[in-house]
Amino acid sequence: MRAVPEYDAKAWLLKALRETAHAMEALIWELDEDALERSPSDGEWSVRELVLHMNAMERRYVERLERIVRLDKPKIDAFDGDSIEAGAARDDDDDECIAFEAMDEFGVRRQQVVYLLWSLDDADWERQGVHPYLGPLSITQCAREMNEHDLAHLWQLRRLCDLYAAAPA
Repeated sequence: MRAVPEYDAKAWLLKALRETAHAMEALIWELDEDALERSPSDGEWSVRELVLHMNAMERRYVERLERIVRLDKPKIDAFDGDSIEAGAARDDDDDECIAFEAMDEFGVRRQQVVYLLWSLDDADWERQGVHPYLGPLSITQCAREMNEHDLAHLWQLRRLCDLYAAAPA
């Protein structure tokens, strides 16, 4: 009988974070332009807007993590992921950005995060930044927050893609 491998939270988080971009791309790959732009109902994001939002959040996570790695207990910016509009994902005209370009940008940023986290030793994972409302936040806590954000939006993206695949326009 083979021994059950010991659970390694850091390795699991790295794997989950690494796979998000691939999962998102696989979900949207077959959608046509209309499905990418269509909002399922008033107030809900389209697939393109969702990808742009993920991109905006990834930029903030990269900045946060790099700041914590470089500095000792730095002040880190507060941001509410739910309030970050899809339009915050790019500095240029959002209408010019298609979902696949935003997906590529997200993938590059996520790879940057995974490489950064992979390079850290166990002590580095406990390095902290100081959040204005939450107090000290470790790199481990930030990585978990990223994963939870990913899971929520992967579920949302899956729901949209299933809806559009089942009911063509």
